[in-house]
Amino acid sequence: MAMEVTQVLLNAQAIDASVRKQAEDSLRQFQEQNLPSFLLSLSGELANEEKPVDSRKLAGLILKNALDAKEQHRKFELVQRWLSLDGNAKTQIKTCLLSTLSSPVVDARSTASQVIAKVAGIELPHKQWPELIGSLLLNVHQQSIHIKQATLETLGYLCEEVSPDVIDQDQVNKILTAVVQGMNASEGNNDVRLAATRSLYNALGFAQANFSNDMERDYIMRVVCEATLSPEVKIRQAAFECLVSIASTYYDKLARYIQDIFGITAKAVREDEEPVALQAIEFWSSICDEEIDILEAYGDDFTGDSDIPCFRFIKQALPALVPMLLETLLKQEEDQDQDEGAWNIAMAGGTCLGLVARTVGDEIVPLVMPFIEENITKSDWRQREAATYAFGSILEGPAPEKLMPIVNVALTFMLTALTKDPNNHVKDTTAWTLGRIFEFLHGSDVDTPIINQTNCQQIITVLLQSMKDVPNVAEKACGALYFLAQGYEDVGVSSPLTPYFQEIVQALLNVTHREDAGESRLRTAAYETLNEVVRCATDETASMVLQLVPVIMMELHNTLEGQKLSSDERERQGELQGLLCGCLQVLIQKLGSSDATKYMFMQYADNMMGLFLRVFACRNATVHEEAMLAIGALAYATGPDFAKYMTEFYKYIEMGLQNFEEYQVCAVTVGVVGDVCRALEDKILPFCDGIMAQLLKNLSSDQLHRSVKPPIFSCFGDIALAIGENFEKYLLYAMPMLQRAAELSAHTAGADDEMTDYTNSLRNGILEAYSGIFQGFKSSPKTQLLIPYAPHILQFLDSIYMGKDMDEIVMKTAIGVLGDLADTLGSNAGSLIQQSVSSKDFLRECLSSDDHLIKESAEWAKLAISRAISI
Repeated sequence: MAMEVTQVLLNAQAIDASVRKQAEDSLRQFQEQNLPSFLLSLSGELANEEKPVDSRKLAGLILKNALDAKEQHRKFELVQRWLSLDGNAKTQIKTCLLSTLSSPVVDARSTASQVIAKVAGIELPHKQWPELIGSLLLNVHQQSIHIKQATLETLGYLCEEVSPDVIDQDQVNKILTAVVQGMNASEGNNDVRLAATRSLYNALGFAQANFSNDMERDYIMRVVCEATLSPEVKIRQAAFECLVSIASTYYDKLARYIQDIFGITAKAVREDEEPVALQAIEFWSSICDEEIDILEAYGDDFTGDSDIPCFRFIKQALPALVPMLLETLLKQEEDQDQDEGAWNIAMAGGTCLGLVARTVGDEIVPLVMPFIEENITKSDWRQREAATYAFGSILEGPAPEKLMPIVNVALTFMLTALTKDPNNHVKDTTAWTLGRIFEFLHGSDVDTPIINQTNCQQIITVLLQSMKDVPNVAEKACGALYFLAQGYEDVGVSSPLTPYFQEIVQALLNVTHREDAGESRLRTAAYETLNEVVRCATDETASMVLQLVPVIMMELHNTLEGQKLSSDERERQGELQGLLCGCLQVLIQKLGSSDATKYMFMQYADNMMGLFLRVFACRNATVHEEAMLAIGALAYATGPDFAKYMTEFYKYIEMGLQNFEEYQVCAVTVGVVGDVCRALEDKILPFCDGIMAQLLKNLSSDQLHRSVKPPIFSCFGDIALAIGENFEKYLLYAMPMLQRAAELSAHTAGADDEMTDYTNSLRNGILEAYSGIFQGFKSSPKTQLLIPYAPHILQFLDSIYMGKDMDEIVMKTAIGVLGDLADTLGSNAGSLIQQSVSSKDFLRECLSSDDHLIKESAEWAKLAISRAISI
């Protein structure tokens, strides 16, 4: 097999599908029969200069995929598989990889760099391959340009794969020295300099200690700033990418360089090629993000003694920064509105201007208004569009009272421009700007309304007219109508939109039927807006909302009628079914929430459920998710009557719970099980064995995405609450699972933000399970079954409290569980609570919380505890 591996790899890239398939089968067979030999053959192929480039590249790629995968469980399997591989085989493979770094073939070198980093990502944390970094650093000092370039590339990939705590500071210093030397202007070869600059980008996370040292930081910053002036465009771009990363990672160290950086970025934005200019703008967007976060966390009463200082770089740079950004707005591209993925200087400049407005508030208005006034009526479309974009960009940040006088004048002008301007770009941006006006300056929390009886009709007429325009303009008009409706969400009895309700709904339905509704997200936008209009409707329009139900059901029915479709058409149809199920969900929630409409709406429930069950027959994850959510809403609306659908629906619950691949479907199904439990209460009992068995199986599986596990625990609580003491037979299985998860969540403290968020959601799920179980057993003769579990639960509450890293949601649920425990177990819990390490402190802290929900839960818990202790 080793002899013919070259030919097999070439065949695997053949045009002929049958040749390709046969080659792929051979490779799979070889891998299954003898993994060490398979991996050795691949590394040998990659290292062999006599082999064709195509077979070498594919060998490297297969090797890389044998070490890493996107899915967590698969990645874990591959890591274990590599670690348990024969030591000699691993040594030979690594030798081949390192030797490939000197190959004259750039593709072979680059692939080897990536594979070495993957191996390092597995081995370095296990204290294996300790000599790797040393031998890479020796390579950097070699004469060969190839080795130097490939080694710097490898160091960059390695920093991406390995976390900073795996490499000791001495080695970090040596890596940074090698990388920064490679970036130096004195480095004659551009390939080496580019590889070094890209490597620094990945290595910045390792440089905490170096950035704390003035001399080292000065040196790194000098080299990065020099690289932004390189004659080679890719090096300039990579250097600015480093600056962007430094802006967010080391904001607090930037004060002494910011003046120089402004000069460099301003020159790049005005004169350099687009990829470079975009990164130069991105630097200022990153600074805005940092300052917005700091100011939001500490408020405007900012003092110097917070953890991170706010230097107000944006405020200082305003007089020069705003004119620079306004100039970029005039560099639009002809087709940017049609291309969904478009990103160019004008768009980046407008986005940055919006962030600047959020950072400095009112101060931006006088700097932008002259530009708007000067350009808004010019004959060149670019000037009109830029002025409109500038106006739309600064609507979030400044105080409404600062903007209101300007908006009142601008509104009439914009409504005219939206119908009369000859240019589509201008109309597109005008509709977007109207949407921003309605989003930020219209609603129950704004003191002086910009929309009144006089202009309301004109606004609606113009928006409905614009929905007939080209798709990108129509999509923005839908967006503006969405925010217009949303602003009336809390008006109560009568909404200014009521007289136009029928007309608005009809116009939106017409949009969904347009031939070109597939372009510019138009159909999706129309349904999202329709949903918002329904959500914000008042009682006056209830009968019209009800009339919409059979219309949408008919649309869904039509998509289910059996016609032969191509895969593209099937995908489009799936998208439409998802949108229709989403729309029905909103209608169910709206009509089911009021007694007046609920009775009338129920006549459609059977047919609707029938349609949703038919949707499950289509193999499309998004549609399944939307149909599940709609069924959850239907269960909530129909209550105990939902029982009649359960026999038919149960198999789809089972399917959803078993869908590990499309784990969002699984998560939504778990949520719907909770909805059904709340609707059916003890009528869910006949289905509980199957549901509990599947949920327990899901929790034990390594293959299910971890984000689904917290909702599963919450679901235990929903089931226990629904079936009460009948949950007894599941205690033996559920409680140990909860205990193990509780112990696990106590030991993940001190991790990164993402892990902390996950830990909190896991804790909340566990606590919701306990809460449901205690409440389910309350007043039942079987409460004593829970007594053995009480000490562990109190211990869990202690550990959460002591960890000091719980969020408000966990705090509220945790203090609630303490109350449930006291309430259900009474005197049996009293003495345990008194012995608990932190219950008293925890209760005291919650009672003095600013969050009224936490305070409310704590007051109830205090009452329950004092009752339990006094018994």
